[in-house]
Amino acid sequence: EGLSGVEGYFNGQLRGHQQALQLSLDIRMQAVVRTELAKAMEKFSAIGAAGIVMDVLNGEVLGAVSLPDFDPNLPNKIEPDRRFNRATLGVYEMGSTLKIFTTAMALESGKVSMRDGYDATHPIRVSRFVIRDYHAKRRWLSVPEIFMYSSNIGSVKMLLDVGITEQRVFLQKLGLLHPSPVEITEIGTPIIPNPWRAINAMTISFGHGLSISPMQLVAGVASMINGGLYHAPTFLKRRTDLKTKGRRVISLQTSDHVRRLLRLVVKNGTGRKAAA
Repeated sequence: EGLSGVEGYFNGQLRGHQQALQLSLDIRMQAVVRTELAKAMEKFSAIGAAGIVMDVLNGEVLGAVSLPDFDPNLPNKIEPDRRFNRATLGVYEMGSTLKIFTTAMALESGKVSMRDGYDATHPIRVSRFVIRDYHAKRRWLSVPEIFMYSSNIGSVKMLLDVGITEQRVFLQKLGLLHPSPVEITEIGTPIIPNPWRAINAMTISFGHGLSISPMQLVAGVASMINGGLYHAPTFLKRRTDLKTKGRRVISLQTSDHVRRLLRLVVKNGTGRKAAA
């Protein structure tokens, strides 16, 4: 009797003795992700952590861990807060990772190119709000530099050139404005601004004012780097004939640009500690 998780989701199928279900999860990957997350939690005295490993070519989830966790063999000893799945149920403001979508959208629109640049000398003031750069360069930045130095100001200016309506349509296309379709009972609902005003669009461009689950983020980013195809995330092993099918969300060329920009971030930018 599956009560939660994938067991709960597939309980009807499993009890119906239909064809065997094979999960995409790799137990070795699970073990590695859990070990590394536990180390990071201890190092930063964190209250929780989530980690997901996905095959970007087909959306298969190879590893998904939420900490703190529990021993499923001892159901009567599970504390309620340990049941909370931070990978699929928790929704969070994802910060600068959303700049991946803003930049891809700008390049895909044709209104912005890799050769363009924006003035990031001064903070942007909107009513009582001030948008600043955390790693401020206080000068004109090229589009690759805006991404490399994670410029909030540059991201906002790119967004304004593309348009607020276009932003919402683009994020909808990536599955960020509705719950993740992944096969598990614990699924979080995104927190979306209503109405979606200019100030909301501006803060969303650099990752604030929109809350999504880590699973939604990973599936969205996968489609930015795999050649531009969106695959719904899945805990099931996909059939071979489905491996290359997906819904096109950006062009092959834009995806190539995004990969180059991400490499730039870990090579010369603000993410050098993440260089693998």
